[in-house]
Amino acid sequence: MNTNEQEQYKRVIEEVVHKQSIILGPQIALLKARNVKEVSFSSKGDVLEIKGDPKQALEKLIDQYVELSGQIVKTALGPIFTKYPSVKTGLNA
Repeated sequence: MNTNEQEQYKRVIEEVVHKQSIILGPQIALLKARNVKEVSFSSKGDVLEIKGDPKQALEKLIDQYVELSGQIVKTALGPIFTKYPSVKTGLNA
């Protein structure tokens, strides 16, 4: 994966966390995001580092939110993935 693709995944992960912060509140959104060990976050939900496969990290992040609130998450996140057609997840594959 090249640097540009890595950056896209980083931006998508940040957008997902920020969107969930609006829906769930920043504390719960960040708490769930921090369950994804492959990604380290700042206190504001910005991605500091992705360890390993960013696609897998993104999938795990989405799973955290889906586990919490199901279909609502899928519907809310759809517009984010429309902006990043090259980023593939279970939501837009």
